[in-house]
Amino acid sequence: MSSILLHEVKGKSEVLTFNSPEKLNVLSEEMLDELSTALVKSDSNQSTHTVIIRSTGKAFCAGHDLKQMQKARKNPDKGLNYFNALFNQCSNVMMQIKNLSKPVIAEVQGIATAAGCQLVATCDIAVASDSARFGVNGVNIGLFCSTPMVALSRNIGRKKTFEMLVTGDFMTASEAKQAGLINHVMDEEMLSNKTNEIAEKISAKFKRVVKIGKKAFYNQAEMNLKDAYDYTAKVMAENMLLDETVEGISAFIDKRAPDWIE
Repeated sequence: MSSILLHEVKGKSEVLTFNSPEKLNVLSEEMLDELSTALVKSDSNQSTHTVIIRSTGKAFCAGHDLKQMQKARKNPDKGLNYFNALFNQCSNVMMQIKNLSKPVIAEVQGIATAAGCQLVATCDIAVASDSARFGVNGVNIGLFCSTPMVALSRNIGRKKTFEMLVTGDFMTASEAKQAGLINHVMDEEMLSNKTNEIAEKISAKFKRVVKIGKKAFYNQAEMNLKDAYDYTAKVMAENMLLDETVEGISAFIDKRAPDWIE
């Protein structure tokens, strides 16, 4: 039996592939467990610089497993403890991605709905095929996508996020790019090429500097303006003391390639 999540190392990238196309790659309990485990392994691998999340089949990810959720209603508490655990489990995985020491790129080849759309919004960079669609359509079945809106409202405008949440309407890939949810729209046959191109550009940079930058990026985003400037000034000052930064600036001034050893 094939795994529902494939984990490969390709060059300097960890490639995590949802492999449950018959279930539209839903974020079941098992998928969330496997994704969490894979993210821990990816973070600890010192030889890789990026993580790519992609899928097989026609869907990137169709959110939570509704059949699994309905089954939990047979519990004495009508599923309340199960639902709390599931949504917290999903939120913890999203926080893992945010706190990962290397950039995470979503490669979206099909629909990304509800928690699947949340996942795209959570990833640091997202590339999508021109046929991809994005939605938080839980309202259509009586379930407001409250946890997905956390990531969405931090990526695109509040009014657009709220409209998506209360109407259940989908965005096309081009609309998602315009809204700021994704970075690039590609023909499907060129999708992986674009993802790999971005991953290779990131991998060419010094890994420790990218790690510092990702952490600072998300920390300052939650601060007021003055605190953000005070914090990032300290981060930059400490960054200036790194041996790699000394070499990088010297190389730039000397008009040569930096001699960085990973």
